[in-house]
Amino acid sequence: MAAVTAARVEAALRSALQPTAVEVQDDSHLHAGHAGALEGRHFTVRVTSPCFAGLSRVARHRLVYDAVRSLVAEGIHALAIEARTPAEPSR
Repeated sequence: MAAVTAARVEAALRSALQPTAVEVQDDSHLHAGHAGALEGRHFTVRVTSPCFAGLSRVARHRLVYDAVRSLVAEGIHALAIEARTPAEPSR
């Protein structure tokens, strides 16, 4: 089984959400020494997709988690998610 990488997370998001923009950053090095660091990798995900239109923040996050579900079992400990539609400005 290959290690969970930012590239694998990005590929899963692209496949499931057909984003117009996606950025995945591996933040694992920022969590060295904390208990969760032993359980898996930490990522920041910024994804822009039309499929988020009309959805609440929670519903958008659920779609992101659904897209990477198989990778969570392989070693994702935490995701910081920014999910928006193409019409919404980045924060």
